[in-house]
Amino acid sequence: MKKRLNVGFIGTGFIGQFHIRSWISVRDADINGIFDKNEESAIEAASLVKSLKVGDPKIYKSVTEMVSDPAIDAVWILTPNFTRLEVMQEIVNTIDSGKGNLIGVACEKPLGRNVAEAKKMLELVQKVGILDGYLEDQLFSPTTIRGKELLWSRGAELAGRPYLARAAEEHSGPHMPWFWEGELQGGGVLNDMMCHSVEVARHLLTEPGKPRTSLTPVKVTAHTECLKWQREKYAGQLAELSGGKLNYKERPSEDYARSVIEYKDENGTKVIVETTTSWCYVGAGLRLSMEVLGPEYSLSINSLDTDMKLFLSRGIKGAEGEDLVEKQNAETGLMPIVANEENAYGYDVENRHMVESFLDGKRPKENFSDGVNVTELLMTAYKSAEEERTIEFPPPDLDKFIPKVAQGKWNPNNK
Repeated sequence: MKKRLNVGFIGTGFIGQFHIRSWISVRDADINGIFDKNEESAIEAASLVKSLKVGDPKIYKSVTEMVSDPAIDAVWILTPNFTRLEVMQEIVNTIDSGKGNLIGVACEKPLGRNVAEAKKMLELVQKVGILDGYLEDQLFSPTTIRGKELLWSRGAELAGRPYLARAAEEHSGPHMPWFWEGELQGGGVLNDMMCHSVEVARHLLTEPGKPRTSLTPVKVTAHTECLKWQREKYAGQLAELSGGKLNYKERPSEDYARSVIEYKDENGTKVIVETTTSWCYVGAGLRLSMEVLGPEYSLSINSLDTDMKLFLSRGIKGAEGEDLVEKQNAETGLMPIVANEENAYGYDVENRHMVESFLDGKRPKENFSDGVNVTELLMTAYKSAEEERTIEFPPPDLDKFIPKVAQGKWNPNNK
């Protein structure tokens, strides 16, 4: 077993920067490889790695070159949704050819834009027999970890298991144009953010020490809308952002999504997950909220209930930025500050877990199989929203289902 892991990052955009900054809390691993098709982004990321003293990265010219280098032990796939299957295929082809010998691979959410892609990702990683980790940060946030521990040890232990979990993620919209395009991203806000919400809520309702199979999903009910970004003013902003490519008047993606997932536990007891996600939330910035209810107890988490706030009067005219909270919407007023977002959202603990698992030769507790199940739930939710009815899980032919929004064929204004 190796005592220290040399990690290569494939993709250095917004999410890659979060992972790099989180690495100051990761032990026994260094970021020693960078690949990004955008050379300027790769250079910027390598500079950040060096400035934080979390590695001395070589910038590679391709995925194949990185995986072929015996100095790289594991890779993190942090590229856009529409590239991940292609990246995974190149990793596997390199290993199959005898040029590479990785310990493991970790991939950001969602694992695939649809069930077929997610299952192919799992098939590929199993084909070459390396370890796999699914990067779902919210399961690893300190509040989630401590909250689950206490609600089960002090609440469920004495009064019975929790029966309802709610999770929501809301902000004003993604940074990059491709996120808004259903065919590239795989959908809208449901695919982009409900992957977090369905998984963290399921996790909170799962008894500690038991596998995800201890809860069986049986029904999914969902609803999607484009509430804000199809309006003339905001559709125009998206068109400008994308150089005219995004046409939200005719080909929108949903900016609001809601789901109810019914599960049964091992005793046949019903438990419920409610999720809400939105790209049309107007507030301080990114808001993550969770709630768990049990027979004689409850748990509540809100990422904007911070222990520090800053007030700036209208007399201060500062530049726009995101130095107070991710997806920040204002620079004046009473502003909550998330002092360490990488920790608050779970990136550092997540990455420590992946590193430790790979060094120990163990499959991470959140892996590609989990990513497949999350994608199955999301696609069932899309199917429910399209058909405007509750869907029994799993529906037939889910592997073949592509949401209309991902086909560029969804427009609620045409109903």
